[in-house]
Amino acid sequence: MSPHLQEPRLTRPATEILNAAGLTVPPTSPLPELVDPPHPPVVNPVDEPLVAVDHRRITCLENYRLAGWQHASQGCLLRARVAERLGRVADGLPDRWGLAVFDGYRPFALQVELYEAAYADPNLPPGFFAEPDNDPTTPSPHLTGGSVDLTLSLDGIPLAPGTGFDDLTAKAHATALETEPGVDRDIRRLLYHAMVAQGFVIFDGEWWHFEYGTRRWAAVTGQSPHYGPAVVSES
Repeated sequence: MSPHLQEPRLTRPATEILNAAGLTVPPTSPLPELVDPPHPPVVNPVDEPLVAVDHRRITCLENYRLAGWQHASQGCLLRARVAERLGRVADGLPDRWGLAVFDGYRPFALQVELYEAAYADPNLPPGFFAEPDNDPTTPSPHLTGGSVDLTLSLDGIPLAPGTGFDDLTAKAHATALETEPGVDRDIRRLLYHAMVAQGFVIFDGEWWHFEYGTRRWAAVTGQSPHYGPAVVSES
């Protein structure tokens, strides 16, 4: 049986989990207006290894491997500085809170596999998956190892704030719930501000998708992109 997007569902509704725990979401400010300027090409990529995410407050969910995608790998790889910053995000969260990673570095073969499967569905919104591109100056975010898909967790339970991972609806947009007070909106705000405080930028089309050192990151921050396509070490 072929794997499907949005499977397996490893998150639980955020409102349900917070209510059961008798907790409220720590207050944060509203999301700002999000921008996505044209992305500059990678001209001088840095030589920085991919490392496995290993932190006591970060869970690697391995969604694509568990779903059965042929080219998905085990664990979660990110550029070294990205993994370090992600650890700082986790360390800065309140007690009982953590991070749950859906996906990090995504090899080119998996990007092709997902793209071809996704666009066999005529209902998929344009631009949901980055088109596979072998040009080293314009790599897709996950191919660089500088992009991470994640959510918050409470007591180790990954939370779904309004939608799950890889949701195809308009509710997946980062600001989709800004006018809807409640746990789901506040979870998205908490995740956003925790990530941005450590230098990440968000893709406005997906509340779970953050980047550091990529072409989008460079466009938003006014800096130069750090990362070209990543290469997995054979050692």
